[in-house]
Amino acid sequence: MSPVLNAVPVSILTGFLGAGKTSLLNRLLKDPDLTDTAVIINEFGDVSLDHLLVEASSDGIIELSDGCLCCTVRGELVDTLADLMDRMQTGKIKPLKRVVIETTGLADPAPVLQSVMGNPVIAQSFRLDGVVTVVDAANGLSTLDHHEEAVKQVAMADRLVISKMQLATPDAVIALKARLRALNPRAPMIDGDLPEAGKAELFHCGLYDPATKIADVGRWLQDEAAADHDHHHDHHDYCGRENCGHDHHHDHHHHHDENRHGADIRSFSLVHDRPIDPMALEMFVDLLRSAHGEKLLRMKAIVSMSDNPDRPLILHGVQTVFHTPQRMAAWPDPSDRRTRMVLITKDLPEAFVRDLFDAFTGKPRIDRPDRQALEDNPLAVPGLRI
Repeated sequence: MSPVLNAVPVSILTGFLGAGKTSLLNRLLKDPDLTDTAVIINEFGDVSLDHLLVEASSDGIIELSDGCLCCTVRGELVDTLADLMDRMQTGKIKPLKRVVIETTGLADPAPVLQSVMGNPVIAQSFRLDGVVTVVDAANGLSTLDHHEEAVKQVAMADRLVISKMQLATPDAVIALKARLRALNPRAPMIDGDLPEAGKAELFHCGLYDPATKIADVGRWLQDEAAADHDHHHDHHDYCGRENCGHDHHHDHHHHHDENRHGADIRSFSLVHDRPIDPMALEMFVDLLRSAHGEKLLRMKAIVSMSDNPDRPLILHGVQTVFHTPQRMAAWPDPSDRRTRMVLITKDLPEAFVRDLFDAFTGKPRIDRPDRQALEDNPLAVPGLRI
């Protein structure tokens, strides 16, 4: 069995300064389902856990009253994860069910995700299981206007928790939700004041959870389907017609500067209804991440492969770093065996990615004005008819 199948899930909890990560984390750690969870924070005292502390162990490991552990980062995150891995293997601590990494408010999430996914030793024991971002309802719009880190935190999230709803006016909440939907149309938005925000299920948002196998992918696909439905209606409302081909971030009509919506960040899906040759998929992913990795904030995919169409392949990547691809035992929904890729990009045109994917999968060429973005790109594949 692949080591990844037994890996401890790692959840990233992020959000800008003052968003309410501390309050949310304390609520979550009271859920019995998060017993035997390690919490990694950047500096001791960043998260108010004093009332949960029982005793301080050596080397920055703090035991909590509910059976969780809190680790203070000393040096690189990889070193901290390696230390946890060693402690589990040597019996110094009992096996962990989950690790939660609480980032500082000014953190770009990408390096944190890469630390989990990019080190081959770490990847044997830990796997990324999603990003939860907390957004302050009272100050969220201003924060997104002035801080690029906050924009990335929202764009890369699998779940968005809106905190301090009672401190914001209804109009401010509506405006914030519209802004969040523009930045990340697929992430479910959760009221931080509701009980569901304090349940362990909040962290169960990864693409592939070995504990649930197919069910977790099914949940991910359900989220994507719901988001596509909502995004479709939002776009239809803006443009007044279906299938207009416009960029959703640029062409909807509103009274705000488009930069307030993070026009350089896009979230879109690639859907393909035929099995894909393994070599073609490998070339597409390798070219995308080697030439444009810094612009590829996230990719999640379930792929139908021509060498074994009955067992789909799971892809999960952040910028240039990808988990080792995993084969599922079967399709989550046997009636829908299409390849589905969800990408979040920054300054990378959707048309370029789509045309590149079409070139490698053999989809017939369709001329359209925005093809110029690909034809003008010097990194287009030499000699390849696109």
